[in-house]
Formats: sequence, C-alpha cells, structure tokens
Amino acid sequence: MDDTLPPVTERIVTAERVINAPADVLFELIADPARQPEWDGNDNLAEAAPGQRVTAVGDVFTMALTKDGAVRENHVVEFEEGRRIAWQPATAGEEPAGHRWRWELEPTGEGRTLVRQTYDWTKLTDEARFRRALVTTEEKLMASMDQLAFLAESGQ
Repeated sequence: MDDTLPPVTERIVTAERVINAPADVLFELIADPARQPEWDGNDNLAEAAPGQRVTAVGDVFTMALTKDGAVRENHVVEFEEGRRIAWQPATAGEEPAGHRWRWELEPTGEGRTLVRQTYDWTKLTDEARFRRALVTTEEKLMASMDQLAFLAESGQ
C-alpha cells in the first residue's frame, strides 16, 4: 500500500482559524475528553468517561469510537495549560501507532483565539490505519474547528 501513500511531507494536515472565545474556554473543551465527541468533525468519537481532564504530559485518557465501539488510549505527549495539547492514540493495551493530534491556542486579544489543529501521521506504521489517515483532510479538521467554535461562542 506504500506506493499509493502521499510523501511524508504531505502526511501532516493542519487547519486554523480565529475563534471568538478566550483560549481558556476553548482549552477546557479540548482537554476534557468527555467533551470531545461534541466537537468531533470526523464523526469518530463516541464517548469518553467523565473525570479524565488532561493536566500533564504522560496522562492517558480513553475514548470509545463510533465505528465499532473500540476503545482508544490516548497518550498525552505535549501539554501547556491553556496553550497546547497533543496526544497519540493507541489500541487499548498497546503502544501508540505513530500518529498524533495536536491543538495549539494563541490568544489574539479581545477574547479571541487563533486555534490550530494538526494531524500528523508521518510515523504511522499500522497499514490498517492508512486509509483512515488519508481521509483525514483539512476539511475534516475544519469541521471540528467549526463545531468547537460553535460550542465556545454559544457558551455551551
């Protein structure tokens, strides 16, 4: 399948936009796994148990997927409260497969925040996941961003 994959440089997908909400409000929606299914533009996340709010690198939160109910363990690999969070998903009980989700928040003043979401699958080795990675486009990331904006801007 490697012959049909894009070059490594194209295996990083990014979307960004300014959201009319403070960074701390947005960060709470992202860092609390129980809230993530509300803004998931990939329609991939079914649910996460409450009480898993991420607070540091090394945290692991679990999430059930919509497709088959499988549980993913998400290993937090970057964390700066209110500014940046990144995790690597793994099948429960296994090491991460090599892809990473990252959110970066940059306050721009007047209660607005530049939000950047990145899906990086340059180190993904599980060929069974390549097809899913290929359909994770900038448009899919933007769908998550738009839903996140809706939740934050409406105070939900």
